Amino acid sequence: MPQGKLIVITGPSGVGKGTIVRSLIKNHPSLHLSISATTRSPRPGEVDGQDYYFMSKAEFEAAIASADFLEWAEYAGNYYGTPQTKVKELIDAGKWVLLEIELVGARAIANIFPDALRIFILPPSLEELEARIRNRGKDSESAINQRLIRAKAEIAAKDEFDICIVNQDLTTAIKEVEQAIF
Repeated sequence: MPQGKLIVITGPSGVGKGTIVRSLIKNHPSLHLSISATTRSPRPGEVDGQDYYFMSKAEFEAAIASADFLEWAEYAGNYYGTPQTKVKELIDAGKWVLLEIELVGARAIANIFPDALRIFILPPSLEELEARIRNRGKDSESAINQRLIRAKAEIAAKDEFDICIVNQDLTTAIKEVEQAIF
């Protein structure tokens, strides 16, 4: 049986992780996306069980108590976590699994899966990151400020990762991530 592989993609909110991951999944059927759980409300067009497993805070906290997550973190007032059963099943079956997670989760995963390929996506600048977050039009001013404060701390941790890729141009960034994986 082929060896399974875990690929962790991390970076600050608004850097383009989700867009890059969607492109990878679309263009490489050999990659399997781990679906995260969250307590945040679905954004327009998001589907439960496809984009995220949307949970209440009480449901999420019960899952934490039952050790159902590989990692979990609170981010911008909501919980996010990686359900462990499906990830382990896919890796044990020889599949390549992508995790799109935040820094705290990436650090936890590094302890559980030290052989995981860890990729950090960087913005071209903090100013560009702020413009991207604002242009999404999905966050309050308070949430934007929280995301930017958090982004500075996350970017400071970039050297903990195997590879850092600057998302200046989306097409180029996707190609660089593909090169790193394959």
